[in-house]
Amino acid sequence: MKRFLAGLAAVVAIAAVVFLVPTIWFKPWSIDHLYARVFLRYALRHPELLTQLGMLDGTPLDHYSDKLDDYSVAAQEADSRFAERQLAILRSYDRSHMDAHQRLSCQVLEWFLADQVEGRPFRFHDYPVNQLFGVQSGLPDFMINQHPLKRPGDAEHYVQRVGRFGVAIDQVIEGLRLRERQQVIPPRFVLDEVLAEMRGFTRKPATENPLYAHFATGAAAIAMLDSTRRVALAGRLAGEIEHTVYPAYGRLIAACVHLRTLATDDDGVWKLPQGDAFYAHCLKSRTTTDLSADTLHAVGLGEVDRIQAEMKAILAAQGYPTGDLAATMNRIHAEPRFHYPSGDSARSRLLADYRHIIDDADRRVGALFDLRPRAGVEVRRVPAFKEATAPGGYYNAPAMGGGRPGTFFANLRDPAETATYTMRTLAYHEAIPGHHFQISIAQELKGVPFFRKIIPFTAYVEGWGLYAEHLALEHGFHPTPYDSLGALQSELFRAVRLVVDTGIHHDRWTRQQAIDYMIAQTGMPKASVVTEVERYIVSPGQACAYKVGELEILALRQRAMDRLGPRFDLKKFHDVVLSNGALPLALLDQVVDAWIDDERRAADVRARG
Repeated sequence: MKRFLAGLAAVVAIAAVVFLVPTIWFKPWSIDHLYARVFLRYALRHPELLTQLGMLDGTPLDHYSDKLDDYSVAAQEADSRFAERQLAILRSYDRSHMDAHQRLSCQVLEWFLADQVEGRPFRFHDYPVNQLFGVQSGLPDFMINQHPLKRPGDAEHYVQRVGRFGVAIDQVIEGLRLRERQQVIPPRFVLDEVLAEMRGFTRKPATENPLYAHFATGAAAIAMLDSTRRVALAGRLAGEIEHTVYPAYGRLIAACVHLRTLATDDDGVWKLPQGDAFYAHCLKSRTTTDLSADTLHAVGLGEVDRIQAEMKAILAAQGYPTGDLAATMNRIHAEPRFHYPSGDSARSRLLADYRHIIDDADRRVGALFDLRPRAGVEVRRVPAFKEATAPGGYYNAPAMGGGRPGTFFANLRDPAETATYTMRTLAYHEAIPGHHFQISIAQELKGVPFFRKIIPFTAYVEGWGLYAEHLALEHGFHPTPYDSLGALQSELFRAVRLVVDTGIHHDRWTRQQAIDYMIAQTGMPKASVVTEVERYIVSPGQACAYKVGELEILALRQRAMDRLGPRFDLKKFHDVVLSNGALPLALLDQVVDAWIDDERRAADVRARG
């Protein structure tokens, strides 16, 4: 018996080696194991992602909650080489015996990895310190809005993570120096804004810093954290802020002051080495299409004309002049009836009103969707330390472990800036039936490789957000003509984005040209326009994804309506669009076409039966 058990153990050990060695280092026996390896390797190298997912927090497998990502040049190089190796392995599998679902997973990962490989020559063409999502605001934002504070261990990990800010920032500085040698330097305005932000962040005593204030509030609510330990942790945190965080920000400030002496007012990426090729890659990566900058610019101009005509029809019906759309929209925006006062009481009202809009939308979407997310969504204020340069709103996904709901962040820097007739569309885009629906449903999918639940494709994700706005307008979610006007103005500025993004990065528009054009076409407030244009400058191509994605989803819906006629079911269409996770647009086209064919065959069978 002992010999038998020993032999069995040896067989198991050999089998484990035969299985694990290729799975970890070479070509796995199964493509599903390759999927797992790609995700696990990426997740293990990005502890911040694991925290965002929230599945393992507080479990014996939680090895990451005291760590930050590796921001070094070496880590970026390793990620790039890894993507290249995994793409070659993926393409070596025989797909002839795969079913449709397996082939789709293979195609999704292939597109994602190929995009990384094609972008390898431009891996240092970004601006890791910028006014929108730079590390200087991203790290504190991550700690405040992603790191959990529910268990005593979370509080300990919080202090340890803040203590790692110095290493992370020094790694970023290393990357800035490499980019400087490669002549990749942000525009001057970017450096001015991040310098002001960092100086403001470090100006207050450590115990008044947002990192400390958030910890003090969160730790006080941890029932199992006794007061003695809480006070000790708070003292350690204050020391880390004073002796690690602030000196690190001082080094980053010095690096940015130096870069400012080299910076220019040229804003488009055309100024970078191989700038035109880089922008072409940005457009392909963001839109998941091969549409050129010239084509996107023309599409934008056509959409601007169409949407403005619809807006003018509403304005005329309400008795407003339509000769100068921007002037009329500015006039409406200035009317006190559409605004909140300034101050904290108005901020509380704004958040409550957003909550009411989302709750109302949640009731209405039952007529449009069978597939609904289980995760809830809450509304929170954009952290005050970053709201000056943040957009009007954005969304953070729920924790996949269920410990954190989806969150719609609303920018409340000045409540008087928010026009009430714009609020519904923003809530529909970010929450229900927009990003919260799509991202939460993707996270909750069953029977797909894990990477399919979280993989990002901007044109699909933002296209769905804009389609959600369109859907709400189509189905009467807006109670007044002014709410409908706000929806169209929102769509208009997404069309203008196509013109402005390509104008800046391809046609060499200046920042001021872009601002002037957007104000003249949309009538949006200057402060909002400046924030938007500056966003496009540091994230080339991203703004083009919205309209491209929306127009593709609408075109697919129309194709399904044309082919299916009275058999078309809007709920089923939404199910098929949402039930596969984010996809490149060509693959979404493929999935919808297959569904249309299935629906027609099923109808034919019913007719014969």
